[in-house]
Amino acid sequence: MGTIHLFRKSQRSLVGKLTHEFRLVAADRRSWKILLFGAINLICIGFLLMWCSSTNSIALTAYTYLTIFDLFSLITCLISYWVMMKKPSPIYSFGFERFEVLAVFASTVLAQLGALFILKESAERFLEQPEIHTGRLLVGTFVALFFNLFTMLSIKNKPFAYVSEAASTSWLQEHVADLSRSICGIIPGLSSIFLPRMNPFVLIDIAGALALCVTYMLIEINNYFAVDTASAIAIALMTFGTMYPMSVYSGKVLLQTTPPHVIGQLDKLLREVSTLDGVLEVRNEHFWTLGFGTLAGSVHVRIRRDANEQMVLAHVTNRLYTLVSTLTVQIFKDDWIRPTLSSVPIANNILNLSDHHVIPMPSLKAADNLSPVTSTPAKPSIPPPEFSFNTPGKNVSPVILLNTQTKPYGLGFNHGSAPYSSVLSQGLGIPGIGAAQGFRTGFANVPGRYGTNARGQPRP
Repeated sequence: MGTIHLFRKSQRSLVGKLTHEFRLVAADRRSWKILLFGAINLICIGFLLMWCSSTNSIALTAYTYLTIFDLFSLITCLISYWVMMKKPSPIYSFGFERFEVLAVFASTVLAQLGALFILKESAERFLEQPEIHTGRLLVGTFVALFFNLFTMLSIKNKPFAYVSEAASTSWLQEHVADLSRSICGIIPGLSSIFLPRMNPFVLIDIAGALALCVTYMLIEINNYFAVDTASAIAIALMTFGTMYPMSVYSGKVLLQTTPPHVIGQLDKLLREVSTLDGVLEVRNEHFWTLGFGTLAGSVHVRIRRDANEQMVLAHVTNRLYTLVSTLTVQIFKDDWIRPTLSSVPIANNILNLSDHHVIPMPSLKAADNLSPVTSTPAKPSIPPPEFSFNTPGKNVSPVILLNTQTKPYGLGFNHGSAPYSSVLSQGLGIPGIGAAQGFRTGFANVPGRYGTNARGQPRP
């Protein structure tokens, strides 16, 4: 007998679960560097927000939002380490890789929301432009630039590194790439830095710092305060344009879509699988991105009845495993069966001839009506009598059926065709002549049947 627990064990709250998982991540020495940069980032954000308030610069506020985005990227990096420590569970059978996808999606969407907030504040400032103080403007710009670049180049953030390479290029990257081609044509040694395309996070940090430097110079020279609002709009548009392709890419991963760059390779592998020995059909294939760089899929394979299931499964898995790391293959054999005809003898106690109704029918000569060539009844020279129910014919008077009892006749009947010799021997081929069985139809559970009685005379 096991121990009986009278009270159910209390479950931990959400805060307790988060604390437990944070301790799990903090126990790894690789995360100490990220935690240190996170603490410095919080201090830097605090100083930048104070300088934004003292200078009254909306452009510096927009640039500070990039430092806040760096904090989100550090949190995403911690989640990536946590995902590598966790193993798949019964609830999360595919693992926890989608958590880092969700973290990237949330970080980029929050950055775009911050850019929209800056655009809204800038539109209000165009109506009434406040005075900008340049005392801490240039200091805040270089502090934010130095910390952002130092964070991006010091921390190896795998999720954002993968997304920045896999997502489509932003409009800022495309314009810089065109400019870089012209520069590299003059100075070929810079091609390793500017080509094929620059890191989008480094690019937006440098572009924002340049916009703030231009703002500082114009305000100091001409007291042109509107340039601060224009620089804020430029930084917000660059932030939105840089984060939008990453949001789209991570959103498609969350929607379990097939990556466009692997569709051609998957089609080629599926054609190779369909040509394997024993494979008849490959259907219901579905492939999706489980995480960054991880592809999952499922496929149904129909094989011959004489094929070896384990052998086909090994070959299919070997072909698809080059692209699909998490693969589910369902193999089933061909279920096509040739229909067979079987004859079942009729039991003697199935028919009860005493309950059959009989209609008198004129006798015909069997020997004269048989064709010597086909052994089939020949067409009579005189037209056969007309039969009709509840309606008198020309040669037969109407018959009233008195017995209304119904019985389940025809159980176990064989509805197959019988040779003419057996039909004639039983008297079924000639109306009015019968030995022991009546003239029956192919319908079951019919209350009225027509034929002859056991004595060969028509029943009334």
